[in-house]
Amino acid sequence: MHETFFTCPYYWQQVSVLVDLLEGAMEWIEDYEVCCRPILFVAEAEEGTVCSFRYERIQ
Repeated sequence: MHETFFTCPYYWQQVSVLVDLLEGAMEWIEDYEVCCRPILFVAEAEEGTVCSFRYERIQ
């Protein structure tokens, strides 16, 4: 697992999420812990490194 930092798309605070480095391409939804609003995450790991990471708020 790799801790990846990002800025919350709702409240603009810097927070982190864990990305599994063994998964390859993955997509998941998590509720932001402060306001319980959903965030869509899309990440890709290759050779034990996060090679792409994006996130967006869900309307």
